[in-house]
Amino acid sequence: MAVITRRIPFARRFTASVLSAVAVALVALLATAFLLFCGVLVGSNGADISVLLSLSEVFVYGAIVLFIVVAVFALVGLYQRWYLTLVGAIIAAVLSAFLGNLVRISATGGAISVDALLQPLISVFLPFEVFTVIALFAVGTVIYRRLAADTLLPGERRIAIVRAPAANLAEGELSHLTRSPVDTELADTQWDAYVDALTAADWAVVEVPVGEGMADSVFVEDAAVMFGTTAVITSPGAESRRGETAAVEESLVALGQKIERITLPGTLDGGDVLKIGTTVYVGRGGRTNADGIRQLRSIAGALGYTVVAVPTTTVLHLKSAVTALPDGTVLGYPPLVDDAAIFERFLAVPEEGGAHVVVLSSDTVLMAASAPKSAELIADLGYRVVTVDISEFEKLEGCVTCLSVRIR
Repeated sequence: MAVITRRIPFARRFTASVLSAVAVALVALLATAFLLFCGVLVGSNGADISVLLSLSEVFVYGAIVLFIVVAVFALVGLYQRWYLTLVGAIIAAVLSAFLGNLVRISATGGAISVDALLQPLISVFLPFEVFTVIALFAVGTVIYRRLAADTLLPGERRIAIVRAPAANLAEGELSHLTRSPVDTELADTQWDAYVDALTAADWAVVEVPVGEGMADSVFVEDAAVMFGTTAVITSPGAESRRGETAAVEESLVALGQKIERITLPGTLDGGDVLKIGTTVYVGRGGRTNADGIRQLRSIAGALGYTVVAVPTTTVLHLKSAVTALPDGTVLGYPPLVDDAAIFERFLAVPEEGGAHVVVLSSDTVLMAASAPKSAELIADLGYRVVTVDISEFEKLEGCVTCLSVRIR
């Protein structure tokens, strides 16, 4: 089963980590103090508040250390898996008790010895350690996940599915370009920046495991087409890419998407599908055939969409030639567009990369840095333009749309 990793903006993770750490430290401290209070009450047939305060002070130092340790652990992934949480909770409990005791001894001028440091861990500090583990599971995980992972309401979700480049990225299929050297380390850096741009725009990013040996798997858009809560798993036109869809499908199922499929002999790549409102333009080119379009027309028609086939002869995919702004205006680089008259509103752009936009919101688009004149043109239309450098992916006929599947 595919493992799904969500990338959450750093500011959100930091806030969630700090607040969950505060809660864990307070719960562990107060629970320990209450237990001590009960012990004093039972043992003396009456409770002297000064005794309670004196005993509680012993654990304040541990709680301070616990806050720091849990905040750091949470920031680096403590809550990602239950077993990581368990291991982290035990380490945090013992470490905070040990360091808290060390600080207490130093602050009170006591003698530091092995017995003085270790003995309290299995006696005086034992309740504090137990409450720390409980608090991490019962309180810390809940607060962190609510603040960090569950920020999008069901009707407002914006999820981007991505897949990191495979080690053999440079061996990707080419149809219209001459092969040129690909700097795979730079490609990894550019991919990270692309994902960061999505998270900065408040998209929840779901990362599909790397497709080992699948050079083109980074172009994850080709594996699925989204129609609201329905995902159509494609049938890639290149035989070498047909193994890419399985892991993407697992991730979509985990997100609760209903699954439909294009099956052989039909072929269809997601990069050939451009949705504008309820109209679905599908490129009929080298990767998508007539049977694939017929199958998509049947699936999409049942969902209320109209499919329009578009001849695509000069580029790999339809969205290599045209994409659309949030208002539905189609952008295209004229030398690569077979028939611009097919589209209701068409705007010519001065650069090939200017024809490619990812809609981030109603007033913001993501574009490649290789098209500065086009970016200026689109910004002059009142849109905020975010640019990313994807030069290494452009060498492989990739563009900004290819690197993610967007669910909204």
